[in-house]
Amino acid sequence: MASRAYSIPNLLTYGRILAVPLIVFCFFIEGRLESSDFARWTAFGLFVVASITDYFDGYLARIWNQTSNIGRMLDPIADKLLVASVLLLMAADGTIAGWTIWAAIIILCREILVSGLREYLADLKVSVPVTRIAKWKTTIQMVAIGLLLVGPAMDGVPPGAGETGVVTGIGIALLWAAALITMYTGYDYFRAGLKHIVDE
Repeated sequence: MASRAYSIPNLLTYGRILAVPLIVFCFFIEGRLESSDFARWTAFGLFVVASITDYFDGYLARIWNQTSNIGRMLDPIADKLLVASVLLLMAADGTIAGWTIWAAIIILCREILVSGLREYLADLKVSVPVTRIAKWKTTIQMVAIGLLLVGPAMDGVPPGAGETGVVTGIGIALLWAAALITMYTGYDYFRAGLKHIVDE
């Protein structure tokens, strides 16, 4: 049990959770919610590494036959902590503002809905498999968040300045694309789980 808890796939998951406070610290490195270009690039690097571990922890656990209960529990939690914390930070500092905040709200609400649904269905011994389009959603979402993290540093535009550079603009467009796919996959998961809820 202990060896499974400290397997490489699980260590990658722990690392992804540890990346969350480190990314948050980058936004408060000056003692207030203000991020320099260097801090944004650092947060971007941490986010990229954390996102890559999201792929490798599951892949390595499967090929090395090192799946574990703690890994299955923490993996989706780590993903949601990472996405939610960064979206909230960027909403707070003005990187995403106005109508774009709705895209972040849609993504966060879907994560809460699916998590609750999975927890309920787990008690019924029913698993909801991850679809291919959901994996594409995750990829687009991670790319969007990465671009939004580093966008203001590359655009030379301070957060909340009212004008959007090219990189930030692409990030916002991809965030909306992820939000639209999120609504579809959220409905898809809910429809798949609804029949088990109704049957009960």
